[in-house]
Amino acid sequence: MTSTSEPASEPLSPRAARFVSARREVAAAADRIFELIADPAEQPRWDGNDNLDAADPGQRVHRVGDRFLMRTTKGRMRENHVVEFEEGRRIAWRPAEPGQAPPGHLWRWELDPVDERRTRVTHTYDWTELTDEARFPRALATTTDRLMASVDRLADLAEQAEPRRPDAHEN
Repeated sequence: MTSTSEPASEPLSPRAARFVSARREVAAAADRIFELIADPAEQPRWDGNDNLDAADPGQRVHRVGDRFLMRTTKGRMRENHVVEFEEGRRIAWRPAEPGQAPPGHLWRWELDPVDERRTRVTHTYDWTELTDEARFPRALATTTDRLMASVDRLADLAEQAEPRRPDAHEN
Protein backbone atom coordinates (compact mmCIF):
# COMPACT_ATOMS: atom_id res chain seq x y z
CA MET A 1 0.00 0.00 0.00
CA THR A 2 1.40 3.38 -0.92
CA SER A 3 0.48 6.65 0.58
CA THR A 4 0.58 10.05 -0.92
CA SER A 5 0.58 13.37 0.72
CA GLU A 6 -0.74 16.62 -0.50
CA PRO A 7 1.63 19.54 -0.61
CA ALA A 8 1.31 21.83 2.38
CA SER A 9 -1.25 24.47 1.74
CA GLU A 10 -0.49 28.14 1.87
CA PRO A 11 -1.24 29.79 5.19
CA LEU A 12 -4.53 31.63 5.28
CA SER A 13 -4.34 35.30 4.56
CA PRO A 14 -5.22 37.52 7.53
CA ARG A 15 -8.49 38.43 5.78
CA ALA A 16 -9.47 34.80 5.08
CA ALA A 17 -8.76 33.87 8.70
CA ARG A 18 -11.11 36.62 9.88
CA PHE A 19 -14.01 36.04 7.50
CA VAL A 20 -16.36 33.05 7.83
CA SER A 21 -19.50 32.32 5.92
CA ALA A 22 -22.22 29.68 5.61
CA ARG A 23 -24.76 29.23 2.82
CA ARG A 24 -27.71 27.01 2.03
CA GLU A 25 -30.95 27.02 0.13
CA VAL A 26 -34.10 27.46 2.22
CA ALA A 27 -37.59 26.39 1.14
CA ALA A 28 -39.20 29.74 1.96
CA ALA A 29 -39.70 33.09 0.28
CA ALA A 30 -37.01 35.73 0.78
CA ASP A 31 -39.45 38.22 2.33
CA ARG A 32 -40.47 35.69 5.03
CA ILE A 33 -36.84 34.93 5.88
CA PHE A 34 -35.92 38.61 5.90
CA GLU A 35 -38.65 39.41 8.44
CA LEU A 36 -37.12 36.91 10.86
CA ILE A 37 -33.72 38.58 10.48
CA ALA A 38 -34.77 42.26 10.39
CA ASP A 39 -36.89 41.98 13.55
CA PRO A 40 -34.45 41.77 16.49
CA ALA A 41 -37.15 40.27 18.73
CA GLU A 42 -37.02 37.16 16.48
CA GLN A 43 -33.23 36.76 16.53
CA PRO A 44 -32.88 34.73 19.77
CA ARG A 45 -35.09 32.07 18.15
CA TRP A 46 -32.53 31.34 15.43
CA ASP A 47 -29.19 32.35 16.98
CA GLY A 48 -26.84 29.41 16.44
CA ASN A 49 -24.25 30.88 18.82
CA ASP A 50 -26.77 30.67 21.67
CA ASN A 51 -25.58 34.15 22.63
CA LEU A 52 -28.78 36.19 22.32
CA ASP A 53 -31.36 36.31 25.09
CA ALA A 54 -33.92 38.94 24.08
CA ALA A 55 -34.71 42.15 22.24
CA ASP A 56 -37.62 44.45 22.88
CA PRO A 57 -40.35 44.32 20.21
CA GLY A 58 -40.79 47.28 17.87
CA GLN A 59 -37.17 47.55 16.71
CA ARG A 60 -37.67 46.22 13.18
CA VAL A 61 -34.82 47.48 10.98
CA HIS A 62 -35.72 49.65 7.96
CA ARG A 63 -32.54 51.38 6.81
CA VAL A 64 -28.82 51.94 7.19
CA GLY A 65 -28.26 53.97 10.34
CA ASP A 66 -30.92 52.19 12.39
CA ARG A 67 -29.80 50.78 15.74
CA PHE A 68 -31.30 48.01 17.81
CA LEU A 69 -30.58 46.73 21.30
CA MET A 70 -30.13 43.09 22.25
CA ARG A 71 -29.56 41.46 25.61
CA THR A 72 -27.06 38.60 25.57
CA THR A 73 -27.37 35.39 27.54
CA LYS A 74 -24.71 36.83 29.87
CA GLY A 75 -27.01 39.78 30.64
CA ARG A 76 -25.02 42.34 28.65
CA MET A 77 -26.64 44.84 26.33
CA ARG A 78 -25.44 45.23 22.72
CA GLU A 79 -26.28 48.15 20.49
CA ASN A 80 -26.21 47.00 16.89
CA HIS A 81 -25.48 49.61 14.22
CA VAL A 82 -27.02 48.77 10.82
CA VAL A 83 -24.42 49.47 8.13
CA GLU A 84 -25.93 47.67 5.10
CA PHE A 85 -29.57 47.35 4.18
CA GLU A 86 -31.59 46.37 1.14
CA GLU A 87 -35.15 45.40 2.02
CA GLY A 88 -35.72 41.67 1.53
CA ARG A 89 -32.16 41.06 0.29
CA ARG A 90 -29.34 42.19 2.59
CA ILE A 91 -28.76 43.41 6.12
CA ALA A 92 -25.56 43.84 8.14
CA TRP A 93 -24.79 45.32 11.52
CA ARG A 94 -21.85 46.07 13.75
CA PRO A 95 -22.39 45.31 17.46
CA ALA A 96 -21.07 47.64 20.15
CA GLU A 97 -21.40 48.46 23.81
CA PRO A 98 -24.32 50.92 24.18
CA GLY A 99 -23.14 54.45 23.46
CA GLN A 100 -19.75 53.27 22.15
CA ALA A 101 -18.32 53.00 18.64
CA PRO A 102 -18.39 49.48 17.19
CA PRO A 103 -15.03 47.72 17.64
CA GLY A 104 -14.99 46.44 14.04
CA HIS A 105 -16.78 43.13 13.60
CA LEU A 106 -19.79 42.68 11.34
CA TRP A 107 -22.70 40.23 10.95
CA ARG A 108 -24.23 40.06 7.47
CA TRP A 109 -27.20 38.21 5.96
CA GLU A 110 -27.72 38.03 2.18
CA LEU A 111 -30.82 36.55 0.55
CA ASP A 112 -30.87 35.54 -3.09
CA PRO A 113 -34.32 34.36 -4.25
CA VAL A 114 -34.10 31.22 -6.35
CA ASP A 115 -37.82 31.40 -7.11
CA GLU A 116 -41.02 32.43 -5.25
CA ARG A 117 -40.62 29.69 -2.65
CA ARG A 118 -36.87 29.10 -2.35
CA THR A 119 -34.05 31.40 -1.27
CA ARG A 120 -30.28 31.03 -1.10
CA VAL A 121 -29.26 32.36 2.32
CA THR A 122 -25.68 33.44 3.11
CA HIS A 123 -24.63 34.34 6.65
CA THR A 124 -21.23 35.97 7.22
CA TYR A 125 -19.18 36.99 10.21
CA ASP A 126 -16.41 39.41 9.24
CA TRP A 127 -13.90 40.51 11.84
CA THR A 128 -11.21 41.82 9.50
CA GLU A 129 -11.53 45.26 11.10
CA LEU A 130 -11.87 44.12 14.72
CA THR A 131 -9.48 46.17 16.87
CA ASP A 132 -10.32 44.94 20.38
CA GLU A 133 -7.90 42.05 20.93
CA ALA A 134 -9.85 40.92 24.00
CA ARG A 135 -12.61 39.90 21.55
CA PHE A 136 -10.33 37.78 19.34
CA PRO A 137 -10.89 34.45 21.18
CA ARG A 138 -14.67 34.78 20.80
CA ALA A 139 -14.25 35.83 17.16
CA LEU A 140 -12.03 32.81 16.48
CA ALA A 141 -14.71 30.58 18.03
CA THR A 142 -17.27 31.87 15.52
CA THR A 143 -16.88 29.13 12.94
CA THR A 144 -18.71 28.17 9.78
CA ASP A 145 -20.48 25.47 11.83
CA ARG A 146 -21.88 28.07 14.22
CA LEU A 147 -23.01 30.25 11.34
CA MET A 148 -24.64 27.24 9.70
CA ALA A 149 -26.45 26.49 12.96
CA SER A 150 -28.04 29.95 12.71
CA VAL A 151 -28.92 29.42 9.05
CA ASP A 152 -30.43 26.01 9.83
CA ARG A 153 -32.51 27.35 12.73
CA LEU A 154 -33.64 30.28 10.61
CA ALA A 155 -34.59 27.86 7.83
CA ASP A 156 -36.63 25.73 10.24
CA LEU A 157 -38.59 28.77 11.41
CA ALA A 158 -39.13 30.17 7.91
CA GLU A 159 -40.13 26.82 6.42
CA GLN A 160 -42.62 26.13 9.23
CA ALA A 161 -44.34 29.42 8.57
CA GLU A 162 -44.30 29.16 4.80
CA PRO A 163 -47.77 28.34 3.50
CA ARG A 164 -47.95 25.15 1.49
CA ARG A 165 -49.19 25.69 -2.02
CA PRO A 166 -51.00 22.81 -3.69
CA ASP A 167 -49.45 21.30 -6.76
CA ALA A 168 -51.20 22.03 -10.05
CA HIS A 169 -52.70 18.53 -10.16
CA GLU A 170 -54.26 18.75 -6.67
CA ASN A 171 -57.86 19.91 -6.20
